[in-house]
Amino acid sequence: MEAALVSAATGALKPVLRKLATLLGDKYKHFKGVRGEIKSLSSELAAMEAFLLKMSEEEDPDVQDKVWMNEVRELSYDMEDSIDDFMQSVGSEDSKPDGFLEKMKSSLGKMKARHRIGNEIQDLKKQIVEVAERNERYKARDGKVQGSRNERYQAKNSTIDPRALVIFQHASELVGIDKPKAEVIKLLTNGGSTQEQPKLVSIVGSGGMGKTTLAYQVYKDLKGEFKCRAFLSVSRNPDMMNIMRTIFSEVSGKDYANTESGSIQQLISKIADFLEDKRYFVVLDDIWDVDTWHVLKLALPVTSSGSIIITTTRINDVAESCRSTPFNGDIYCIRPLDMVHSRQLFYARLFNSKEKCPSYLKKVSEHILKKCAGLPLAIIAISGLLANTERTEGPWKQVEDSIGRALERNPSVEGMMKILSLSYFELPAHLKSCLLCLSVFPEDSIIKKNIVIRRWIAERLIHTEAGYSTTYEFGERCFNELINRSLIQPAKMDIFDRVNSCRLHDTILDFIISKTIEENFVTLVGVPSLTVGTQSKVRRISLQAGKQQELIVPRGFVLSHVRSLDVFGTSVKIPSMDKFMHLRFLDFRGCKQLENHHIENIGMLFLLRYLSLHGAKKVNKLPEQIGHLWCLEVLDLRDTSVYELPASIANLKRLVHLFITNIVTLPYGISKLQALEKLKYVGVCRQSFLQELVQLQSLKVLQLDFKEPVSTDQLNTERKKAIIGASLKKLGNLLSLTVCYGPELVEKSLCPMPLSLQKLILWSSIIPHVPKWMGSLINLQELRLELAGAEQEDFYILGGLPVLRYLVLEIDDREIRNSTPLIIICGEVGFPYLRKFRYYSPFAGMNLTFADGAMPKVDELLIEFNAAKTRNWGGSFLISSTSGFDLGIKKLPCLVKIRCVLRGYDISRVEAAKAAIREEANAHPNRPSLSFG
Repeated sequence: MEAALVSAATGALKPVLRKLATLLGDKYKHFKGVRGEIKSLSSELAAMEAFLLKMSEEEDPDVQDKVWMNEVRELSYDMEDSIDDFMQSVGSEDSKPDGFLEKMKSSLGKMKARHRIGNEIQDLKKQIVEVAERNERYKARDGKVQGSRNERYQAKNSTIDPRALVIFQHASELVGIDKPKAEVIKLLTNGGSTQEQPKLVSIVGSGGMGKTTLAYQVYKDLKGEFKCRAFLSVSRNPDMMNIMRTIFSEVSGKDYANTESGSIQQLISKIADFLEDKRYFVVLDDIWDVDTWHVLKLALPVTSSGSIIITTTRINDVAESCRSTPFNGDIYCIRPLDMVHSRQLFYARLFNSKEKCPSYLKKVSEHILKKCAGLPLAIIAISGLLANTERTEGPWKQVEDSIGRALERNPSVEGMMKILSLSYFELPAHLKSCLLCLSVFPEDSIIKKNIVIRRWIAERLIHTEAGYSTTYEFGERCFNELINRSLIQPAKMDIFDRVNSCRLHDTILDFIISKTIEENFVTLVGVPSLTVGTQSKVRRISLQAGKQQELIVPRGFVLSHVRSLDVFGTSVKIPSMDKFMHLRFLDFRGCKQLENHHIENIGMLFLLRYLSLHGAKKVNKLPEQIGHLWCLEVLDLRDTSVYELPASIANLKRLVHLFITNIVTLPYGISKLQALEKLKYVGVCRQSFLQELVQLQSLKVLQLDFKEPVSTDQLNTERKKAIIGASLKKLGNLLSLTVCYGPELVEKSLCPMPLSLQKLILWSSIIPHVPKWMGSLINLQELRLELAGAEQEDFYILGGLPVLRYLVLEIDDREIRNSTPLIIICGEVGFPYLRKFRYYSPFAGMNLTFADGAMPKVDELLIEFNAAKTRNWGGSFLISSTSGFDLGIKKLPCLVKIRCVLRGYDISRVEAAKAAIREEANAHPNRPSLSFG
């Protein structure tokens, strides 16, 4: 039977149906009293589930239908909770009683549980019948809701359509930006005239107009002229202390982000004093009220001649307040895109560079664009919708008619909501739930893909489908599909240019928050100007403390049915865990106020699947009760003060991911964790762990730290190498291995490694040369090595790796050699698929050059070396104030990006090296981007 799915549309109906079927199975054959009731209830619920799915695709069901849908969803959650309680109370295989009295007590407890669940089933059946009778017409309407979008939905692939990324690039860099950017720059610089005081421009416009985009492009163009600069988002619920810390960190180039001491007034004074005699450039994006601006401006001294400030806002009063300050201020009203640029942005998503809009779609396209009224976000959203629609006139005309003329009447609110509503209701049910889940994150959050997908899995919003080997892979498909539909925006990319985090435009966030409140999917606490839903039973709760006063869960909330709890901010009062009996997902990430006593009752959360204490530095011990979390799949202890895990951790037989930092002592019995796939940041010190490691045959990702803690039963180095080497060779599913502080291990003991290995990262593990065994890793795609020195033979071994795509070499040669061997990388060296090459030699000079055929697919190059120690091949210094050198950059045919870090006290040689590299880059036919620093 497939995994049951929880859904925003159907609540917990599907898992309830699965669990009711379980109650009818052999395991509960003594449960005779209400078997007939269960069968009848199951039939009724199955019909309701099918109808709810169809009703969820109607954009505007009538009020009675909405009430009925909400009642059924709420009942489904209550049903699942009751069944879960029953299954827990009748006992599990992990808690078998010993002794006659204990067995008698257990039997009596099970009899009471059966009696209670029997009464509850009958009561729930009665409630369902009453709801159905009040809404008899739902069966009559069943035939009227046709053409399920879920049936039409086809999972094409698990990748992001490149055009979905192109449209964000066009929105942020290309379409219609040049003219407004030039106008804002002119206002800021007064046409190049000197300024006695800082110049301010406030960009004002409605949501989705591109204010942030415009401000960022101006910032990107001008920031190089200022050593003190900052770009940050303020948002509706600003934590002024954190904002001031961020400003101080960015303008000073030092890390003040975690500063705890002092008041906000003291921090403002520090920023103002620091900037008083300096030119600065500060962008304050998305200011929502005048009072916030009055605080922010106190940190920006009026006396700093030549400085510039940009603010963006939707509120005219805020823009006027910014202009009327002591700064020399102007207001820039952002304008909609004209039809030419609207068309360019629209077509970029729908057609590739070689395609043109078919003639039969041009007329309807023009009508759609006219209704979008030049609003970039509207164009992006509607093109994302049409990208998943058949390219014929009929369906496009339906989209045009659905939009109506709302944007033309009110471009700031009504029309945008109509377009987002249209995009939302075209989603299949599971993607609706995945999108609504993102409403738990505060505005302007950078949301990591892996955290989002693990949340979806923990709440069972997704499950493995045909064609996907794991649920996580299917989750990646869902994440990518939301980007393809332009409902979430890519934020950061990984080394292979894959999106690994996203953000939500605040207008889209507003929309999905309204949907979550309407459907009681998520309850938000601490978000100002937000009407909290009227339901007292909370299903998912997000506590967001933006300001300094303590945030407390409101009285009257029923928390015993909460399925996920997220805490954002250090001023949230942590509620007691014994209130959350049905929790599946618990995220305390970054909660510095969390202490040991807050989690002492955590063993009561018998359904918990995901627990993150990441960054909870005051937590230094886990309760032994944690071993009672038999459903736990993810445990994240990174950046805590936990140094030793309790023995009961070995009971977590469903644990898939275990993330730990520092040097954590793993208990005996760790080999029982047969489901474990990721084990990261673990200290290697106990012989028992090393011997048990080989039994973890599901391991795919492993990170080992060989730095010894004080007072452990240390093994001698040779013995440790032998054990760990033998264990690693037998982990046939291993895909990623990271080794810290293990140079003696790397040289010989890892040979041979599992051929499945795709990623090998070595930190603080300097070895003389590339070991020959490394050439056997035929599936290796990513490699980081630290060498005492690099020679030609090293590159022949690495160049022979057939699928290597990313290579980092760090050379730690602190001795000045009289003769540095020249390394020439040419076609015969190899590297057929390498895309990114990073070469760090901060203590030595550059001894690397590229020749014909070198690294034919490398598009990104990062090099760091000491210019003063770079010599020619005859022994004298290669770089002088009068002569440059040739790295052979032009021999890399696909190069598009170069970053150089040049070191050395001889400024003339550093500048000469920069000039030589700049000349090479300019001569390259691709004109790659070049940055220093």
